[in-house]
Amino acid sequence: MRHEGSRGRLPDMDTARLAPGTSVAHTPSTPTLMVPHGSNAPHSPVMSPDPGFAIRPVRSGEHQALGEISARAYLDGGLLAHGADDPYLDVLRDVPRRAAEAEVLVAVDVDGTLLGGVTFVSRGGAPWADIAGPDEAEFRVLAVSGAARGRGVGEALVRACADRARAREGCLRLVLSVTPQAVAARRLYDRTGFARAPHRDWEPLPGLPLLAYEMTL
Repeated sequence: MRHEGSRGRLPDMDTARLAPGTSVAHTPSTPTLMVPHGSNAPHSPVMSPDPGFAIRPVRSGEHQALGEISARAYLDGGLLAHGADDPYLDVLRDVPRRAAEAEVLVAVDVDGTLLGGVTFVSRGGAPWADIAGPDEAEFRVLAVSGAARGRGVGEALVRACADRARAREGCLRLVLSVTPQAVAARRLYDRTGFARAPHRDWEPLPGLPLLAYEMTL
């Protein structure tokens, strides 16, 4: 079951979804974050032993691959009520739309393999924002490939969103919505500095509760 939310958008459901312009492209003016082995700076991604990977804006040639990573994460996680026939798969695969309406970041291995991605929304009221206000940023559709799990990719992508939110003048918080069943995602948010915001919980549809989280910047 996946329908348009009460705010006219599809909400995020869990760490995989943690689910339109000119496409965002990697340019020399957009820095690439290299995630080194053993990095433990306060706002740096915390990595398991790993030679490293880069986080940067998605490139047009990677749209299809990222869409499949997102769709596979939802299917393998049993997150789609109608399985392979669920209409939300079309949203997950539509990376071109997300890249045109928001900023899509990807994690890329040293050999060029795509490891995962996330959609960053710089302010409330923008396309893909569900609960963010004018002085907040939000992220959506966080997904990591099965082969990359355990390498700290999801955490690195979340921290990259936090860094972008801090860089926006006047941005006070980074927010997100997640289903109660997404235990792994909620653990990730706990360890990356988010706190529950029960007063912001909402239901895009009856019987579909979403839990709100905030990170104060």
